[in-house]
Amino acid sequence: MKVFCGRANPTTGSVEWLEEDEHYDYHQEIARSSYADMLHDRDRNMKYYQGIRAAVSRVKDRGQKALVLDIGTGTGLLSMMAVTAGADFCYAIEVFKPMADAAVKIVEKNGFSDKIKVINKHSTEVTVGPDGDMPCHANILITELFDTELIGEGALPSYEHAHRHLVQANCEAVPHRATVYAQLVESRRMWSWNKLFPIRVQTSRGEQVIIPPLELERCPGAPSVCDIQLNQVSPTDFTILSDVLPMFSVDFSKQVSSSAACHSRQFEPLVSGQAQVVLSWWDIEMDPEGKIKCTMAPFWAHSNPEELQWRDHWMQCVYFLPQEEPVVQGSALCLVAHHDDYCVWYSLQKTSPEKNGRVHPVRPVCDCQAHLLWNRPRFGEINDRNRTDQYIQALRTVLKPDSVCLCVSDGSLLSMLAHHLGAEQVFTIENSAASHRLMKKIFKANHLEDKINIIEKRPELLTPADLEGKKVSLLLGEPFFTTSLLPWHNLYFWYVRTAVDQLLGPGAVVMPQAASLHVVVVEFRDLWRIRSPCGDCEGFDVHIMDDMIKRALDFRESKEAEPHPLWEYPCHSLSEPQQILTFDFRQPVPLQPVHAEGTIELRRGTVAGTPTVSRPCTSSTPHSTPECRWAARRPSPTLWRSTPTLETSPWISRSQMPWTVGADPHLLRNKVEEGSGL
Repeated sequence: MKVFCGRANPTTGSVEWLEEDEHYDYHQEIARSSYADMLHDRDRNMKYYQGIRAAVSRVKDRGQKALVLDIGTGTGLLSMMAVTAGADFCYAIEVFKPMADAAVKIVEKNGFSDKIKVINKHSTEVTVGPDGDMPCHANILITELFDTELIGEGALPSYEHAHRHLVQANCEAVPHRATVYAQLVESRRMWSWNKLFPIRVQTSRGEQVIIPPLELERCPGAPSVCDIQLNQVSPTDFTILSDVLPMFSVDFSKQVSSSAACHSRQFEPLVSGQAQVVLSWWDIEMDPEGKIKCTMAPFWAHSNPEELQWRDHWMQCVYFLPQEEPVVQGSALCLVAHHDDYCVWYSLQKTSPEKNGRVHPVRPVCDCQAHLLWNRPRFGEINDRNRTDQYIQALRTVLKPDSVCLCVSDGSLLSMLAHHLGAEQVFTIENSAASHRLMKKIFKANHLEDKINIIEKRPELLTPADLEGKKVSLLLGEPFFTTSLLPWHNLYFWYVRTAVDQLLGPGAVVMPQAASLHVVVVEFRDLWRIRSPCGDCEGFDVHIMDDMIKRALDFRESKEAEPHPLWEYPCHSLSEPQQILTFDFRQPVPLQPVHAEGTIELRRGTVAGTPTVSRPCTSSTPHSTPECRWAARRPSPTLWRSTPTLETSPWISRSQMPWTVGADPHLLRNKVEEGSGL
């Protein structure tokens, strides 16, 4: 059966109706999941296996049958480990039906169907009793319900319900305990992902400063955690202000509460500075003695950095304090971790909450709207002084005293730069009501509400009346649009340029004038694992899982490029960067598809993915386009050559990889095809 799915094309801005398989959403969930990454996590797998063996042994030593409840079984791996370790029976709970169906097949293929029952329900719907899903309560509780924040996938409510309804009192639990750690730091780089910094502009009228509204400065920010590969953040990007502090622990073998709580730790700052960011991670102990430990600690806090396990399903957390606060070396303070059933957040206080009564039971929420419209890379992009200077330099070359400027980008400050640099009149388009309100606040804070005209309308619907009958002499864009996930999605600017062609005056300048698409073939050190088949995992055959992921990846959208913040994923190049397509914004969108083909000279290595980068030409001189670098800003796309495997072979000598890439200006179907000669 086929279904029609409506989808907004981020490049054209139009809604397209596509015919999809009825299980389309399931396939997307599987294709974008972390199952492969988890199965390749040897440290996690081995620690779980050791903990399960020890738990089964303790139950057997008491003369009891080992009855296991495995919540969130996934492939059934942990249940199969338990049976192999001597468990008498396992009840494996999996709410996601495609995954539960796969688990049934995997369990059967490995010969455990008589000892493992897969239950396709949420654990809170499982019943116990003669006619229930489980005839009796389990005495071993095994779970893998954790995310980077530990509790973000609902671990606390699930444990709370399980202890009340599904397991025996004083049951064994694997993992047995989890501990959350935090470290206070000062980091202008990370702080720039959460706050809007003042922008200084040198003009003919002297220095002008673009400031954020007071509402934005006071806003605590987005409530969601910022999860990153902290090991890839340069130590020069932050200053450590405190020791590593154990903030709170959860004992999973006892009754767990999902109620809101706070935990404080007193500390003395190691150095004076501005407290801005809390770095946080956790570890899990698989046994009561804490001898079997799996930790997410970054390299500087790891007990043995040489044994660091790369993983993408569990990383480290960055939390932003509501406001930056000065700290003085040696002057005691309290760092407070707050949590509810799904979220963690931090505050810095002079005394513990128990003494001052400031518990902050409610999670912080954005009330300025900026954090709802701009993600963290976008904040970093706006705060990038080098990037801003390049726009200023380019604007100086094209602006005239009589310039009429039309800015087309979502939530962009370019309109303010154009005004300060001498444009006679500036219009800016914000086609969402929320973005319109935010920009009005920013303009008002800078006394520009009467100087810049905001038009709340889709660009293609603009009329001469919207521009007060004036012709545009400068069409300006970063370009940036909130719907853009991949660089070429920002080609929407080209469609806008075409739509407003009749509104442009003679000799009008379009900036950027052009964009180019570049490609480089790389070998990832670790990222390939998220798409690599596992085959055999700790002695269990999980080929069925590999096949399910492969089928999901065969769907159209799964074949498209994936956005990845490549600064977090080390790799080395196997080719020189190569420009493969250019787009001339000075001309309207052509009627015919854009097409190019060629070959890339390869060096010795193993091809796993092909990152591509787009470079907008912001200057009136195309050759002055700044060099692109992988930075903590927008994600770059990765086109997987094929499903990477552990058995990939290196190139024996230099060879060539043919490529073909096309962009239909009206359908925008991007495709990379490999020819022969690989």
